[in-house]
Amino acid sequence: MVEPQGRVVGSTEHGWCSAVPGGTGIVVLAILTSKPPETSKLETALHKLQKSHPILRSRLHCDISTKSFSFSTSPTHFIKVKTFNLLSTLTILETNSSAQNQSPLHLILEHELNQNTWSDSKMIVNDILFATVYAVPDAKWAIVLRLHAAACDRTTAVSLLKELLVAMVGDHEMEAGQVKGEISLAIEDLVPEGKCKKSLWVRGLDLLAYSVTSFKLTNLKFKDAKSARCSQVVRFQLSQNETQKILQGCKTREIKLCSALGAAGLIAAQTTKSPLNKHRKYAIVNLTDCRSLLHPPLSDHHFGFYHSVIINTHVIKGGENLWELAKKVYMEFANYKKCNRHFTDMADLNFLMCKAIENPSLTSSSSLRTSILSVFEDSVIEYSDNKKKEIGLEDYMGCASAHGIAPSIAIFDTIRDGKLDCVCVYPSPLHSREQMQDFVDKLKGVLIDGCN
Repeated sequence: MVEPQGRVVGSTEHGWCSAVPGGTGIVVLAILTSKPPETSKLETALHKLQKSHPILRSRLHCDISTKSFSFSTSPTHFIKVKTFNLLSTLTILETNSSAQNQSPLHLILEHELNQNTWSDSKMIVNDILFATVYAVPDAKWAIVLRLHAAACDRTTAVSLLKELLVAMVGDHEMEAGQVKGEISLAIEDLVPEGKCKKSLWVRGLDLLAYSVTSFKLTNLKFKDAKSARCSQVVRFQLSQNETQKILQGCKTREIKLCSALGAAGLIAAQTTKSPLNKHRKYAIVNLTDCRSLLHPPLSDHHFGFYHSVIINTHVIKGGENLWELAKKVYMEFANYKKCNRHFTDMADLNFLMCKAIENPSLTSSSSLRTSILSVFEDSVIEYSDNKKKEIGLEDYMGCASAHGIAPSIAIFDTIRDGKLDCVCVYPSPLHSREQMQDFVDKLKGVLIDGCN
C-alpha cells in the first residue's frame, strides 16, 4: 500500500481549524442548472480535481490531546456525491420559514452553510470536500460543494468552480492548470525572508493595541446574543450601468471597489445609530490574496488558504461623502499593506483569534464580532461562456459561514457580466434578517447615490 502523505497545518490554517467547529469558515459553492447533472459524470469531474489538487483529497486529522491538526493526503480520490430528490429538497426549503421570497438556490446555500461536519469534537479525522446535488422546483438542480476554509480561500473557490465546469463538459483544458504531487506549503512557510520580521517588544505592543482598540469599536445592535447561531445571507445586485459608474468612480480616484464597499458599509452603519452626528469608531477587515507575493509565487491553481488580513479602524462622524471616505479607507489599507502589515501581523491576529474563540467574553456581549464588516481587496470578475451554457448554468452563489468568530457582515463580491453581485453573510439571531436586509439596502443606496 502507498502510505498517505501530508503535513502539519500552518498557523493560519490552525486558526481556521479552531474557528470552523464554532461556525465560521464553512465554504460553500452553490450552482443552479437547468440540466440534470449525471451523478457519475459529476463524480468523475470531482475525481479529476482531486487528482490535480492534493489538498482536495486530503483529510484533516485532529490530535485531541494536543489540539493540533494535520493534513493527511490520500494517493487516490474518494469523494462520493450525495443526492436529494425533489420531495427531500422541499422539506429542507420549508424548514427555513424566516427567508421569505428567497430563491431555492439562496435557501440551499444557507442550509449548506450550517451543515457543520467539523463541529463534532470527538471526530479525529474529517474530509475536506463534500458534494451534494439537490433537485429543486421548476425542473432545476443545485450542485453544491462544501469545503473547510483551511483548504479553501476565495481564490481557491473561484478556480475550483472554473475547473469543475471544464471537467464536467469533458474539456481537456484543465490539464494546463494541474498542480499534481504533494500538498503545497502553508502560507507562513512561503513568506519572503524578512517580510514578517518583528521584535518581541513590538509584537507585544501590537497585541496590546489590537486588544485595547477592540473594546472601543462600535458594533451593529445585537438582537439576540444568547441563542445558538447560524449563518444567513442577504444578496444585493446592481445594474450594469450602476456598476460601471461605481467602477469608473474608483478608477478616477485610483482606488479599488473594496474601499467603496467598505465606505458605503461604514456610512450605512452610522445611519443606524442615534444621534447620527456622534463620532464612532468602526473596524474593517480587509482580506488580500498573497499568492503573487510569496516565495516562490503561487498561481491561482495552488489550492489552499493563502489570504491574509489587514484590520483598519475609522472614526465616522456622520454626513461623510462616499468618495472622500472611500479614498481614505483605501489609502489606510494601502499604507498598511506597503508596510507589510499583512505579513508582520499574521501571527498576532491568528493568536488573538484563537484566544477570542477560547474566551468569547473577551468580545462585546460575547458576540465574537471582530469588526463591522469584511471585504476582499480584489473583486472576482466573471463572464458567461459556452461551458456554462453547456451544463445549463443559470446562477451561482459562493461564500463562507460567519456565525462563529467573524465580522457582523462579510461581503463576497463578484462582477458578473458587468453587474455587481454581492453575497453578504451575517450571524443569526445575533442580527436579525430584517435588520441586515435594512443595513444592506442602506449600503446599496449609498453606492447608487454616490455614482449619481
